[in-house]
Amino acid sequence: MSIDALRDLMPAYAKDISLNLGSLASEVVLNDQQKWGCFLASAHAVGVAPVVKAIEAAAAEKLSPEAMTAAKAAAAIMGMNNIYYRSLHLMKNQEYTTIPARLRMNILGNPGVDKMDFELWSTAVSAINGCGACMDAHESELRKHGVPAQQVQTALRIASVVHAASRIAASETALKA
Repeated sequence: MSIDALRDLMPAYAKDISLNLGSLASEVVLNDQQKWGCFLASAHAVGVAPVVKAIEAAAAEKLSPEAMTAAKAAAAIMGMNNIYYRSLHLMKNQEYTTIPARLRMNILGNPGVDKMDFELWSTAVSAINGCGACMDAHESELRKHGVPAQQVQTALRIASVVHAASRIAASETALKA
């Protein structure tokens, strides 16, 4: 399954999502590794089967096996970190922010791809998971290393469209069950 096949799964009421999938797949603000890593990390963050399969197939044509693994790792580690750090951010008792997390996060130090690409993917996944603290931390790191705002915004656009396509695919599947 490809992005075009995924677009074909979108019902008429989701035409904007279909069009956005197509335009983002053709986007040139990010290089192929950055772009397809965002798509793949975002798909794995949401975890809806037809979307994951379609984006895996499309990304496999553009990404090295190491980049495929790193994008999935970004979704995995942010799945944990986003919950933990969002909880600390939302809790009134700030004592928890002074206690070490004691969670393994080794992938952050050596993701197997360019660190800024991994940060970009982590930003996209953090947006999907709704962790403002993580979004701020990753965006700050990207900007500190000279990544332009337009590239960060493109990663967020990819995350939002993949999330929407995933929700639509899940709800349409539920209707057929």
